Amino acid sequence: MPNLKSAKKELRKSKKREVFNTQIEDNLKKLIKNSRKAIDAKDAKAKELVAQTMKALDKAAQKGIIKKNNRDRKKSRLHLKLNKMAK
Repeated sequence: MPNLKSAKKELRKSKKREVFNTQIEDNLKKLIKNSRKAIDAKDAKAKELVAQTMKALDKAAQKGIIKKNNRDRKKSRLHLKLNKMAK
């Protein structure tokens, strides 16, 4: 437990950030999962879902929630699946 006033404030801030970041991560996981399901089902909405997922991945990487290489890898794999579905 922090003793200093500034340390207590940092603890409060980190708890708020943790909640915010987990919400974004959970949303990202849902989007990726739904995109993959739509691609596998060859759904017409798959392209829209993938576009939403790409935007969310970019925002998460920009905010530092996921790393840029992680974002690039996930985007690449989703695009590959989408392109295979289109063929």
